[in-house]
Amino acid sequence: MRWSRVVNVVKCHVGGEINNVVTGGIGDVPGATVFEKMKHFRDNQDDLRQLLLHEPRGAVTHCVNYIVPATDPQAQLGYVIAESTEYPAMSGSNTMCVATALLETGMIPMVEPVTDIVLEAPAGLIRIRCTCENGKVTGVEFENQPAFAYAVEVPLELDGYGTLTVDVAWGGMAYVLADAEALGLKLVPDEARDLCELGQRLKTAAAEQIPAQHPTNPEFAGITQTEFVGPLSRHEGVLTARNAVVVSPGRLDRSPCGTGTSARLAVLKAKGLIEVGETFVHESVIGSRFTSRIDRLTSVGDYEAVVPRVTGQAYITELSQVGLDPADPFPTGYTLSDNWPTGH
Repeated sequence: MRWSRVVNVVKCHVGGEINNVVTGGIGDVPGATVFEKMKHFRDNQDDLRQLLLHEPRGAVTHCVNYIVPATDPQAQLGYVIAESTEYPAMSGSNTMCVATALLETGMIPMVEPVTDIVLEAPAGLIRIRCTCENGKVTGVEFENQPAFAYAVEVPLELDGYGTLTVDVAWGGMAYVLADAEALGLKLVPDEARDLCELGQRLKTAAAEQIPAQHPTNPEFAGITQTEFVGPLSRHEGVLTARNAVVVSPGRLDRSPCGTGTSARLAVLKAKGLIEVGETFVHESVIGSRFTSRIDRLTSVGDYEAVVPRVTGQAYITELSQVGLDPADPFPTGYTLSDNWPTGH
């Protein structure tokens, strides 16, 4: 066997969403912050993302995280998130998988029954509380960077649908949130392809029509996500709702989505539909659940914001080494439009 490159990968999922973690084989990369390290991967080492996420080694439904040294002394380690078509500043499901992989492989010592860690994402410091039992991480609660609504109940023109009313919010990524019932959607598995096709159209239209520039870091991406939101229900004081997040280039997040949950918390607060400390359970199309709440209020620039806390449980599915044979005709893989919707 002759490999010109090899990386160690801990394969994980949370709520059905595949978020793998690269724990070795990449070393450090330049950058005074993890956000700058993310830009280095994006601008200079994108072949690694392609190697791991494109066929024949990956799939459009996979994400990957690179473990890097932290640049903030408060953090134990940093991580750079790479998805199908972008490098997001933050991802909740990826954060849960990263924390689980680091603790269950011993890269960070596990303390039972609770291990508190701080990791540095491109978005900034993420404080995480992990419940642990018998060497297993049984729950990951992360405190996200502040989330806020750019705009609520604003018009959006979409061919074939006329004028829709949508919300736009930041939860670590920028989302356009659309009411599922108003679009005749039930957010069930059989609708997955229709959700993806409509979701891609929605985010494209929203990005063109609704300004969404982050007030403290204009380099953060604008609207790249669509979140279809189901109706709220309340039982014994607990709010519950279903959602479906469409990830570019047009596939469905299998989990309830951590940044999507954060964005929805911000919109619910802006509309007066949730209080600080109130439990909100978010459910995905496949029925997996994240539990969340608004920890406290704050501000980001001129926007009123919330500090979300989101909890889920991740699972390690495989330990592997991914290698590149220098004679391989597909060193960065390939994409086909039969399962990579836009062919990008």
